[in-house]
Amino acid sequence: MGSIRYLEIADALRAAILGGEYPVGARLPSESDLAARWSASRGTVRQAVATLAAEGLIGSRQGARRIVLRQERKHSFSELNSFAQWAEGVGHEVSSRFLSRVRRPATAEEAERLAVTPGAEVLAVLRLRRLDGEPVMVERTAYADWVAAAVEAMAEDCRSVMDGLARDWGVVAQYGEHLIDALPAGSEDARLLELRRGSPLLRQRHVSATRTGRPIEWSDDRYRAGSVTFSVSNSAVTTPLARRAGDG
Repeated sequence: MGSIRYLEIADALRAAILGGEYPVGARLPSESDLAARWSASRGTVRQAVATLAAEGLIGSRQGARRIVLRQERKHSFSELNSFAQWAEGVGHEVSSRFLSRVRRPATAEEAERLAVTPGAEVLAVLRLRRLDGEPVMVERTAYADWVAAAVEAMAEDCRSVMDGLARDWGVVAQYGEHLIDALPAGSEDARLLELRRGSPLLRQRHVSATRTGRPIEWSDDRYRAGSVTFSVSNSAVTTPLARRAGDG
């Protein structure tokens, strides 16, 4: 019962933060006040608060009233926007840095996703992305050989590879496919994202392609938990599985 209780309290506090009851910079009530409000033990409240701290919604400092750090960052897949376009569109400062750019043979998965022969040369890129100065995403991308030179020529602190390809090289992503799951942070991800090893990460893998369907990139992006919320909208009008009145 106790474990369910702390999740209920965490859900209620999260809703209050995202709903604006506690704006960014506000302090949450003390643990004792929250315990009284919820008729719960301070240990249960402490678990609920720790859950929100792990998500990045509130400060993680112990022994003081927690401060709201941010509200929900929602990234919709209804439009094919780059990470930088999305972040700046919702009012956040975005920065990026290439950590490595290496040409190597494609793995089996990269070859399949990029529609090249196994072992064909790709440009493997490791990049760290930040929002408002905070490390939020580690990006591992394999670029097809035909755009590799363009990516290699970009500045180390290039804000957006896809924007640069479109602006300077006329390579425009028109289609994307996204796969979303979760996994624990390994040693490299934990170091770059300033987390403990094993911390939960949200992973988005995606392929981007031109209007003619030519693959540009296959990327494995790993986000800190709580740093972004992905939004997917469905419609019975557009889906090929839409049923009409009178269908059996």
